[in-house]
Amino acid sequence: MANLVTDTPADNMTGGTGHGVSFGEAFRVWLRVAALSFGGPAGQIAVMHRIVVDEKKWIGEHRFLHALNYCMLLPGPEAQQLAIYIGWLMHRTAGGLVAGILFVLPGFLSILALSYVYVLFGNVDAIEGMFFGLKAAVLAVVLQAVIRIGGRALKNPAMVAIAAAAFVGIYILHISFPLIILAAAIIGFLGSATGSKPFQTGNGHHAAAGRVLADVDSALGEETPLHARPNLLWSLKISAIMLALWLGPLLLLYVFRGGDDVFTQIGVFFSKMAVVTFGGAYAVLAYVAQEAVQHYGWLRPTEMLDGLGMAETTPGPLIMVLQFVGFMGAHRDPGGLDPMVAATLAAILTTWVTFVPCFLWIFLGAPFIEKLRGNAALASAMSAITAAVVGVILNLAIWFGLHFLFTETRIHRLGLIWIEVPVWSSLALPSLVLSIAAAVAIFRFRLSVIPTLLACAVAGMLWKLLGAAL
Repeated sequence: MANLVTDTPADNMTGGTGHGVSFGEAFRVWLRVAALSFGGPAGQIAVMHRIVVDEKKWIGEHRFLHALNYCMLLPGPEAQQLAIYIGWLMHRTAGGLVAGILFVLPGFLSILALSYVYVLFGNVDAIEGMFFGLKAAVLAVVLQAVIRIGGRALKNPAMVAIAAAAFVGIYILHISFPLIILAAAIIGFLGSATGSKPFQTGNGHHAAAGRVLADVDSALGEETPLHARPNLLWSLKISAIMLALWLGPLLLLYVFRGGDDVFTQIGVFFSKMAVVTFGGAYAVLAYVAQEAVQHYGWLRPTEMLDGLGMAETTPGPLIMVLQFVGFMGAHRDPGGLDPMVAATLAAILTTWVTFVPCFLWIFLGAPFIEKLRGNAALASAMSAITAAVVGVILNLAIWFGLHFLFTETRIHRLGLIWIEVPVWSSLALPSLVLSIAAAVAIFRFRLSVIPTLLACAVAGMLWKLLGAAL
């Protein structure tokens, strides 16, 4: 079993990789990358590029971008998957495991600690004020994501139409997020296959201008290592191991606790999310919020904002917010366990089923990426998915805004269609003022996300403390 996890058959024939980077050095580098992985995927990828390509010169620019473009095609956090991919290239499967685990570990521990603080001291004025301020900043950050992704994805009327249809589908018709993503992918694929001009666009990241490190000048070189070449037997074996690690706990939960148990529901639900999280965390959060709040009752709308604020201010992928959702769900329905014990176990379970699939996608698919590279139909499908994600994130921004800026909302129904609208008299003026201030900081003064979040957290604490004193 150990051989299956650490080596491919090719590894056994070659011994080392020949690049001269020790496993211990790699461990220290990946720990450093993990500690600096703030600022969402763009910031995390930039940190990884600076350290791995510019500073350490492990791999060249072309190989880095080739790996990133593959990770962009996958569900899940592309920055963590990129770390797994590079770790695997450098030190086989063990390197991928270390890089991927270290990438999420600081964020997991940080959000777990904040979750404890949240449920134990959330009614203290200072803590309540901190999360109040974070909610205001998160609204501005989500709006920034709509504009940033929209500017990149909506390059022609066809993409604008896809985004608009996705918004109508999720906000008015309440079509589930996975179906919207599937429909967008089919439209993009067919658009490319039929030669439609709006769909003849590439997708992915490209090299920046200026001098770049050539693959041949990197430690790994330009040749593909033997362990990274396709080997169907090894791929099937490692996939079987990863699937067992991912789905085995869910099967045990179902057998011993039943399908209606909160742990089983959390494991199954977030396993589904691991398969459909195209387009980044903001896209899937709209669906998660809809299901976790309205269907399962795991947490309240404003608590979802609190969790997003935690994820924005801690290292690691933004999708770590799902850990907070699982934590709160089990804390409210501990199933006979101590609430804090149940919440901790649910946080571990949520993290497990969210990130184990990332290792599966890389270990199974990475050796075959040359067959995917340059596939026009696949690139068009991803472009259409990204366009749909813009509409989904806009829905998320409106949903958060409704529940943060107003204390009351109403449902207006017309047959099967229903829309949630605010009760205008319930507008919360402090929420509005702080949200506007956060938006001005981000859009007018171009303040980065972390300073904006910290400033709003401090402002929220002062607001609550002053209000309590008066």
